[in-house]
Amino acid sequence: MNFDSMTDNAIATEIGRRIEQMRLEQNLTQQQIADEVGLSRLSYRKLVNGSGKFQNIIAVLRVLGRFDLVQGFVPETTFSPIEQLKLKGKQRLRASAGKIQKASVNKTDPDLDW
Repeated sequence: MNFDSMTDNAIATEIGRRIEQMRLEQNLTQQQIADEVGLSRLSYRKLVNGSGKFQNIIAVLRVLGRFDLVQGFVPETTFSPIEQLKLKGKQRLRASAGKIQKASVNKTDPDLDW
């Protein structure tokens, strides 16, 4: 399945469906997974319906023995030593805020003299 053309909600629902399929393949009940993670059964149902917290998804994947999927979710970027030297000192630590323009006041305007 190609996620590129799917909405965020559709992707979340599909991830939940896949988690539910993993649970069924291991012959575990929803309650067993929920208890192991420390969730209510309702919270687990929300998770597999696409409304779960990311932390809970990680915990469920850990219980299902599929934590490897989390590690591949956002791969770590690696640079060669030469690229690291080129970028040294140029790595961004924070985003810059847009400049706020202040309204200028003309102090020579006779209407402003009190």
